[in-house]
Amino acid sequence: MHLGNLCKILIRIVGILSVGISISLLLALYYNEPIIPFINTIVICCIISILCGSAIYYSKPKEVTKKESFFIVTFSWFFIAGIGSLPYIFSHYFSIVDAFFESTSGFSTTGSSILSDIEALPKSILFWRSLTHWIGGIGIIVIVIIIMPSLKIGGNNLFSVESSVGEKILPKITSVGKRLLLIYLSLTTLEIIFLLLGDMTLFDSICHAFGTVATGGFSTKNTSIADYSPYIQYVIAIFMFLAGINFILYYYLVKNRFDKIKHNNELWFYIKVVISTTILVTVLLYSQTSRPLEQSFRDSFFQVVSIITCTGVASSDYLLWPQAGSIIMFLLLFAGGCTGSTAGGIKMARHALVFKNLRNIFTKNLHPQVITPVRFNNTIMNEKQNVAVLTFIVWYFIAFTVGTVLLIFLNVDGATAASAIATAMGGVGPGIGTIGPVSNFSHLSNIVKIIISLFMILGRLELYSFLVLLTPAFWKSK
Repeated sequence: MHLGNLCKILIRIVGILSVGISISLLLALYYNEPIIPFINTIVICCIISILCGSAIYYSKPKEVTKKESFFIVTFSWFFIAGIGSLPYIFSHYFSIVDAFFESTSGFSTTGSSILSDIEALPKSILFWRSLTHWIGGIGIIVIVIIIMPSLKIGGNNLFSVESSVGEKILPKITSVGKRLLLIYLSLTTLEIIFLLLGDMTLFDSICHAFGTVATGGFSTKNTSIADYSPYIQYVIAIFMFLAGINFILYYYLVKNRFDKIKHNNELWFYIKVVISTTILVTVLLYSQTSRPLEQSFRDSFFQVVSIITCTGVASSDYLLWPQAGSIIMFLLLFAGGCTGSTAGGIKMARHALVFKNLRNIFTKNLHPQVITPVRFNNTIMNEKQNVAVLTFIVWYFIAFTVGTVLLIFLNVDGATAASAIATAMGGVGPGIGTIGPVSNFSHLSNIVKIIISLFMILGRLELYSFLVLLTPAFWKSK
């Protein structure tokens, strides 16, 4: 492990975070709020930058190896969460564990919170809280990739570690990153404009746009989105849906490459899942509650999209729905949006491939001699690719089971334990049990919060780069 390689990444991460902290500092000055939390954080960032700069100066960074890339990506996310927790700690509204939990939840775009009274916090802290979503949504590692060529430490390795299933649109990873950022900025700006048209304040519009486009879920209000107008709820629901789509498809849309969109199996599977589930829940709410049809549809569409895209904002308490509705919401915790989106979870591509494989099994049982290759996005998937997808899902549920059992051993009830791990790995936010959409995580013990935080990072890294560090073979020298 070459210290210089790691420090080159960390110094740039600190630089990016310092910009966000500086903006929050300016906001604190504007609203006449305490500035010490941000001043102290900036001082610490400067010290880290000096130390990293010294390490780079006295070492000779080399081409990063695949083994190093696993460590750098994983360590970077812990580092990001640690730096991000400093404004919370210095504000004295959070304990150290709670601050790390909130920061991890923000950068991993999970949206789980320990806050009981969100509106009691200074606006500058709320802005920083929402900004962590926005930074984490695009993936700070992807942001670093934009300047990777100057680092000469194998940016493609780092990118492939964070997103194991992806589609490149250009041969250079730098160009991909720039276009992803432009799309990200465009969606954020558009949503801010639409929210302003619905009479939401500029501050709330920016914060909610950050949380929506990042599929994060932090709100500036205690009641999340529930007290806003139907117009606002529809706008946020639509942008959550858009944020759950592979951003590369937006690039194809601009380039008039409609053939790429037409043959994208994941997109159409995603749309079908959202439509079918929304209809199912709408019928359930309309037939078994006193809601009128429009509200039944709105509550259904909003919550279905919120959970599938792993955003987690709430317009209704689904724990008060008929039991079948709550069960559907729990199952959707394992869904996830499209690959290449800001959403977490298993991802629609993997679910679609599982269904294609199941269909092939049934076809071969009926017609043993027929050859039925699995096609995805107009490409035949080979056995290695199929096995990789199925293996990931198996490992996902193994990790979910281990985490759930661990929380149960720590005296967390079964429903809360299962949904806490599911929502952490999927990056959703609320769950069921005592951590529903109108509840929070403050009542859980510190050790439970730390474990949930670890599973947030585990899910954000899509398991492998985190799990590989736990194997003895990783730490053996060549």
